[in-house]
Amino acid sequence: MKKYALIVGLLFPFVVFGQSISGTVSDKAGQPLIGASVYWLDTTTGTSTNNQGEFEISSIENSNKKLIASFVGFISDTIEIINQTFVKFKLSDSKTLEEVLVRDQQDGVIISSLNPIKTEQITQTELRKAACCDLAGCFETQSTVQPQTTNVITNSKELRILGLSGVYNQVLIDGFPMIQGLSYTYGISSIPGTLVDNIYVSKGANSVVQGFESISGQINVETKEPDDTDRLLLNAYLNSFKEKHFNANYASQIGEWSNQAAVHMVQPASKTDRDKDQFLDLPLLTRYSVFSKWKYGNDVDGGWNSRIGVRLLNENRTGGQTFFDAKSHKGSTSIYGQTVNIKQPEIWTRTGYRFNDKQSISLFASAYFQDQNSFFGTVKYQATQTNFYWNIQHELNYKDHNLKTGISHRHLNLEENILFTENTLQRTYAGDYKRLENISGLFAENTLRFFEDKLTWIVGIRGDHHNQFGFKLSPRTLLKYDIGPKTILRANIGTGWRTVNLFSENIGLLVSSRDIIFTEQLEAEEALNYGVNLTQKFDSKDEDLSGYFSADYYRTDFQNQIFPDYDSDPSKAIIQNFEGTSISNGFQAELYLKIWQRIELKAGYNYLDVYRMNGETKQVLPFNPKHKVLTTFGYKPLTNRFHFDMNIHCYGKQRLPNTQSNPVEFQRPDSSKPYTIINAQLTYNFNKIEMYIGCENIFDFRQKQAIISWQDPFSPYFDTSSVWGPTRGREAYLGLRYRLST
Repeated sequence: MKKYALIVGLLFPFVVFGQSISGTVSDKAGQPLIGASVYWLDTTTGTSTNNQGEFEISSIENSNKKLIASFVGFISDTIEIINQTFVKFKLSDSKTLEEVLVRDQQDGVIISSLNPIKTEQITQTELRKAACCDLAGCFETQSTVQPQTTNVITNSKELRILGLSGVYNQVLIDGFPMIQGLSYTYGISSIPGTLVDNIYVSKGANSVVQGFESISGQINVETKEPDDTDRLLLNAYLNSFKEKHFNANYASQIGEWSNQAAVHMVQPASKTDRDKDQFLDLPLLTRYSVFSKWKYGNDVDGGWNSRIGVRLLNENRTGGQTFFDAKSHKGSTSIYGQTVNIKQPEIWTRTGYRFNDKQSISLFASAYFQDQNSFFGTVKYQATQTNFYWNIQHELNYKDHNLKTGISHRHLNLEENILFTENTLQRTYAGDYKRLENISGLFAENTLRFFEDKLTWIVGIRGDHHNQFGFKLSPRTLLKYDIGPKTILRANIGTGWRTVNLFSENIGLLVSSRDIIFTEQLEAEEALNYGVNLTQKFDSKDEDLSGYFSADYYRTDFQNQIFPDYDSDPSKAIIQNFEGTSISNGFQAELYLKIWQRIELKAGYNYLDVYRMNGETKQVLPFNPKHKVLTTFGYKPLTNRFHFDMNIHCYGKQRLPNTQSNPVEFQRPDSSKPYTIINAQLTYNFNKIEMYIGCENIFDFRQKQAIISWQDPFSPYFDTSSVWGPTRGREAYLGLRYRLST
């Protein structure tokens, strides 16, 4: 109980009273204006709007109480405040709007000064700096999130924050937990970049509203809004491996509803084996996806509003030896291959009703089903998952408070069947694995503001009951203090927990010849996360120089962690609860500069120390570079005719699993080599048509013959767990985008 003592002591102030005015700033069409200025006439008291166009400002003692809202390219508006506590500004376009927008385009990454939680908003401006074929490729220019390959043969990926496995951060699609359990393995790769509007990334313990799982952070992916996007977007992409992508988005208006329909298609690459290990460098991927999103009304307006999303996904991945034929070799011991077939329909809705300026209620509901059939050599893996989720949330704004309360429920039914078509290795983990989860929860979260909005305090708590693990409490609190107008200090602390889906979250276990040994019944993973962040923004009067500096430190202390033990025996992966000391320390510093509105420079440094204590021995966990440096450069003339972008990733050494008990020819070093990856892209704008050409891994760095015992993939020593760097080398690509505005 000691781990809760500090946090629970902060949970009392749900009813501290004060005086403030809140409201929204939007354009005439009702679209929120992000970063608009709101201030009192003839005073220095002011604020700015957040990512939803919302603001809150302290009241003043003045007989002439006039509140002004302004935004670049729009005509300022003034409202006289008498007894109102909530106001709406709707600004009209100025006559010089087009000229102004050419000079003042949206930044690629926005760190809100208003949001109490440090959140990095990755916009479409940033996403166009790289190919961004799928969600996993949308972080090439970011320090906070690291895409990591979990199975080099089928190219499955996860997104890591703070050096921890991607299972410890919560990935949301339009605010819904659509990527979990079985969908975790390939889910992030199935979201095309052309559907993404904004990505919001935050570290550490987050709001309790979205759930109990965000231990290392949260990634919320917003898809494009049907009433605020291109009427038509066509995108075609081809890389040097001859993999082809095609995307088409179409937006329309039907009465009071708006709709965006999207089609996504991937056709497989040619067979490539550059290092002559007889294994494909890139799996053969075929994917078809259809998506439709409907929208009615706006969250900030009175009455009903709704968003409904539907998606159908069909995907096939084939990897393994170059001469593998799935029709004749699947499951055989003559030729090694891996096949994955996924079918997934899904639907979600976010429907709400705003009673007045102070109160609203919302329903979040989603459901999806996934059917996955896979072969990994002689391992047959068949799985189905049914997932239901709903969340009813009430929001109340009063004085200096924003109170959110609600209830939620999650249902997961996962059935996995594993069998061996041949078992000369005497592996023991074949069988039927069934997991049924029903988790009901209650939550409350209050946001308080003090000292003329200089101090913001979020305090939240949720309780959830799991049908197997019982009741779990998750208290969290976050503080933001404005040291100055452009200097912000944030701190947060909170607990999180999650249940483990071992095979889908560690798909590499099924790939190798290791036996999987369960030594005990697995419990829920639990951790305490706390951290601090300092953000300093700056700009010159003539706007020739602007930018920010950010530094943060986060620590995660696990009370129980389940991480496969690859070291005790290279022929086995041992699975057990670990309730000893398990720590992740993460430090990040980042400097961003925008010079003359044309040049962008960013340099980021990450330090990771992720380890366990086995008695008195410190055991560093594998596949985490202790040091990583990211540098980006971008140039865009004021005409916006073209832009050139480059990023450089420098990775330090990583500890690798111990293979010293293998025969000499199947041993690998205890640590990887440091390496550097350089990517570049040139984008040229021909009015409605945009062409982009680029190259990833320009200097062709490769970890050669990374697969242990590739000569005999059915031997006891076959293993892919020592893959620490890129294996396919240089990748050039060419793409075209066609846009037709509304």
